[in-house]
Formats: sequence, C-alpha cells, structure tokens
Amino acid sequence: MKSIKFFRYLALLLIPIGISLVLIELVLRVYLSHNIFYDVEMSRYGQSFKMKSTNPRIGHVHRPGAEGRLMNVQVNINADGLRDREYSIERDRHSRRIIFLGDSLTFGWGVEEPEIFATILERRLSKDRPTEIINFGTGNYNTTQEVSLFLNKGLKYNPDAVVLFYFINDAEPIPKKSAFAFLANFRLTTFYWSRFKKLQARWFSGKTFKEYYADLYHDTQPGWIETRESLLKLAQISRQRDIDLQVVILPELHNLVEYTFAQQHEQIIGFLEANDIEVLNLAPMLNEQTDPHALWVALDDAHPNARAHRLIADHSEDFIKRKIR
Repeated sequence: MKSIKFFRYLALLLIPIGISLVLIELVLRVYLSHNIFYDVEMSRYGQSFKMKSTNPRIGHVHRPGAEGRLMNVQVNINADGLRDREYSIERDRHSRRIIFLGDSLTFGWGVEEPEIFATILERRLSKDRPTEIINFGTGNYNTTQEVSLFLNKGLKYNPDAVVLFYFINDAEPIPKKSAFAFLANFRLTTFYWSRFKKLQARWFSGKTFKEYYADLYHDTQPGWIETRESLLKLAQISRQRDIDLQVVILPELHNLVEYTFAQQHEQIIGFLEANDIEVLNLAPMLNEQTDPHALWVALDDAHPNARAHRLIADHSEDFIKRKIR
C-alpha cells in the first residue's frame, strides 16, 4: 500500500511538471518563430542541415538537398552538401574554377546567398573571364576539417585555385558530439542552456574571451598543431596538382580599431610565409570600422552581415585576382 501511495504522490508531482514543460516548449516555439536567437538558430542548423561524416577528421557535413530558413534567410544545400548551386564535375575549359574553404563565415551565416562574399567575388571575377567559385564553407568547422573536406570531395572538381578563409577559432580541436545532443530538438533546453552557459562563462570562467583564443596558439596546443599540419598538407597537395593556394585571414568583429588578436594573426602569418603560402590579413584593412555592431548579423551574433561580406569581397578581390592571372 505504501508503494502505491508513493507512486500516486509521484504522479501527482510529475504530471503537472510535465504539462508545464510542454506548455513552456510550445510558448517558446511560438515566440522563437517571431524572434531570432543565435543559439537556437545554430541548434536548428545542427539538427536540420548537418549529418555525421564517416571521416572523423571531417566530423560532420551538410545534408544533401537540405533547405529552410536560418537567421531569417533562405539556406539551400546542393546535392554535394554545399551551400551553392549545382556544379558538374566536368569543367568548361574556357572558365576558371576556384574553391573557397572556410567555416560559418564563408558559409554565409545569416546572409542571403547572393550577398555572400563568395558569390560577390564570382560575379566580379566573371567580368574578366568566366569564373566558378565553389563554396565549401561549413558551420562549426576548423582548419583540419576544412582541409579534410577538400581532400575528400574538392579535388574531383579539378580547381585552378583554392582559397582558405581563416578565422581565429580555427585552431580549436575538432568538437566531439555530446551524448545529450538529442536535447537540441527541444527549444526549452536550447534556449535556457545557452543562457546558463553565458552566465557561467561570465561569472565562473577563469579565462576572458581574449585569453581563450590566445591560448589556442601556444605551440603545444593540439588544435594548433593539427592546424599547422593540415595547412602543410593542403600546400603539398596543391603544389603536386598545380593548384594555386592562398589564405585570407578574416577578422574577429568585436574590435577592429585596436584589433584584439593582432599578435595571433602575426603568428599565423609567420607560419604561412615561412612555408611559402601566400596570405592576406584583412584585419588592418577594416580598422576604420569604428562601429563593429554595424557589421554583425544580429546583436547577439558577431558573424559578418551583408555589409561586412561586401567589405571582405572589396579587400580580397585584388589579392585573389593577382594569383589567378
């Protein structure tokens, strides 16, 4: 009898809690359908657009044919898992073909496809000679994943050139999928967990934003070791196949006037130049931008918006043109 009473009391406690959680989930879904939050949108991206790769050095790829709206812009993934139009493997011998490698910045997070710097540069370069720029940008990638994806599916396109767009967090190790990843299906957990993580980082983390990224570039850090190895591998394959290779360093957009990661950029540039890899650092070219928020896709998301993508295209166009001539 006691055990029956216990389960009755337990049910009386759990049923209202369960109903409350369902109601909160429904309310949040309605609210978030009209209001954009970066963490929720990134969670939707992971659930609807990404799938596990069989290659552990790639980690995840885009789901071929996936489509939908993220950050209130339309995102379409082609049959090869790229945010781009369809490309044939066979090439037009009169046109140039360039592959862009990168993470969510190159992917064009929060920006309509015609306004992404890859698309802008394709239009501009095609005025001189027909040019195809195939966008391999994938969210949550580091340099190791970008190079591995290129080796896995980029070489078949037989490009004339490859441009890797480097960002300060590219030296992070390849992320491991959480055992609780299924919770990302619920807006309740995504919304409140992201806020808890931000509070935790603000009040309990021993590292500042600057210190975290600076620490990635100690010579013994495994992510930075893998990054250097991957860049050398990309350079070696490019030379063997007569593919022109360039690296463009994209700036972190919180402070462009007194740039936060100038020292780390110099470290990256030093490594690339020592290994005969041509590099362009865009951070000094944008130091007149005194209002960084004017370049963000949202107030809580420092990914470059359409204006920032135009600036990236403006300042990298001549660099890329010089090589492909």
